[in-house]
Amino acid sequence: MMALSNKFGALLLTTGNKSEIAVGYCTLYGDMCGGLAVISDVLKTEVYALSRWINRDREIIPQNTIDKVPSAELRPGQTDQDSLPPYDVLDALIRGYVEEGESRRELIARGFDAAVVNDIVRKIDLNEYKRKQAAPGLKITPLAFGVGRRIPIVQKYVS
Repeated sequence: MMALSNKFGALLLTTGNKSEIAVGYCTLYGDMCGGLAVISDVLKTEVYALSRWINRDREIIPQNTIDKVPSAELRPGQTDQDSLPPYDVLDALIRGYVEEGESRRELIARGFDAAVVNDIVRKIDLNEYKRKQAAPGLKITPLAFGVGRRIPIVQKYVS
């Protein structure tokens, strides 16, 4: 895609959303390739809501794309939910931890499972290195990845 972008002088848009970018479910030389990350500040549940809204009068986005269970498709039968909580839970954790600055303790006190909180916060923190290499994104929330949230890239960092 980058070769075509260069050949025709077109801007390649990345496809990773905020949920995927948060936990590292994006590949540096795959869905992160491009010059602008248009949905990098849009949570996965919001992407689906936007897709349904776009299709409100007629099918523009194929319905089977909207209905399909989210998957990185790295192996047959794989789904994101094999190693992540449901996206409504994941997105709530991302909103709390990233956008609202809540600690692990605060998220657990709100009723989220401690093991899930610890796993997701760890994934968010460990994948800062990928976000440092990402294309600039459009900011729509109070705290987007990139200039809105600076976390050091060090091996022993723990929030």
